[in-house]
Amino acid sequence: MKELAELFFIFVRIGALTYGGGYAILPVIEKELIAKKKWVTMEEVMDYYTIGQVTPGVIAVNTATFIGFKRKGILGGVIATMGLIFPSLVLISFVAVFLANYAEIPVVRRAFGGIRVAVGALIADTVLKMLKGIFKDFKAPVIFVIVLGLSAVLSASPVLLVAAAGAAGFLLYRPKKDGEKTP
Repeated sequence: MKELAELFFIFVRIGALTYGGGYAILPVIEKELIAKKKWVTMEEVMDYYTIGQVTPGVIAVNTATFIGFKRKGILGGVIATMGLIFPSLVLISFVAVFLANYAEIPVVRRAFGGIRVAVGALIADTVLKMLKGIFKDFKAPVIFVIVLGLSAVLSASPVLLVAAAGAAGFLLYRPKKDGEKTP
């Protein structure tokens, strides 16, 4: 029971400290769950992010669910998810009741402008950390450049891009015939 409470309150803290989407949560997960608690590795978190990208739902919530499940099974997944979304529910309730009436006040608009810039910086930091973790050989940057190009230039469907990248990864990273492991 103590471990479930700890799981809940760690994810409450993570949920309270990370606004701006799923990628903004990565620096806090890295500090709290990888460095301090050693509950997961960066590689596992990247796997959870990858799975979270191709499953329905919010990536941060999916990641919390995976980490909670790893720690304490199904109940751990539910508890971690509840902890992560709790601060957002409180904030959304506050916004719905109070802030909506004040959204056009210049001070509030300027504050949100600053918050958007900070969230952009956190997302950029997360992208850089993710890139460091995935470029382990020449194949990954090739897949990255192709997907980025198709997305940016042709506005290709993210679903098709993820499926194509998954197929490319399957083909490029399959075990060699002599039984060697893939990276």
